[in-house]
Amino acid sequence: MTGHGGRGGGRARGPERDSAPGGHWLPGEQILWRYRDHAPGLEGGVHICRPVTVVRDTDELLAVWMAPGTECVKPVLADGTPVHEEPLATRYTAPRTTVRSRWFGAGVLKLARPGEPWSVWLFWEHGWRFKSWYVNLEEPRSRWSGGVDSEDHFLDISVYPDRTWKWRDEDEFAQAQRSGLMDGEQARRVQDAGRAAVELIKAWGPPFCDGWQDWRPDPAWGVPALPEDWDRTPAHMTS
Repeated sequence: MTGHGGRGGGRARGPERDSAPGGHWLPGEQILWRYRDHAPGLEGGVHICRPVTVVRDTDELLAVWMAPGTECVKPVLADGTPVHEEPLATRYTAPRTTVRSRWFGAGVLKLARPGEPWSVWLFWEHGWRFKSWYVNLEEPRSRWSGGVDSEDHFLDISVYPDRTWKWRDEDEFAQAQRSGLMDGEQARRVQDAGRAAVELIKAWGPPFCDGWQDWRPDPAWGVPALPEDWDRTPAHMTS
């Protein structure tokens, strides 16, 4: 696959703008890919925000590109310490805030099918050597005029070019339940989603069979800017 054409360096969509004609964004448009927090006292607030460029948006698939150097928002502990440095037992109960930081990896392609309780991310090494797919189990995304919102479900799966796979962050998934961030019923739904994703991997279904690892971004695309109102609550949400 090659980079899709479109309006290279497309401008970010403001929260008040209507969605694209036909309900879809065009290649090259810039939107926000956000996650809501579920920590006690912070429920529903956005704590992860990543400006991305639309690669494809249809009834079957939303594909977006997060470019190297993108300024994002991420959660940290109240004193600025990275979340992963907090002991697991208190990782989800210690006070948090958010900071702006840049993504200095080689870029990430994110693929999501409407209504599916996960998204699939593609990672490359510098120089476009494909590294792996990453299945991020999450709430099916809600669309609004400026992007998509979801909630992370902690449990993830790494998938490698030789078609092997492994579970990721099982300890965090268990701790999230102990900390009261999800009840038993929701945890079972997440586990069911994970098993469904594994069956898809074993069958080598889409998007793993679709050749996205050979995709490249349009060289004309710029790096999207992080807007000042990145945490704005949309006036209305649509699924």
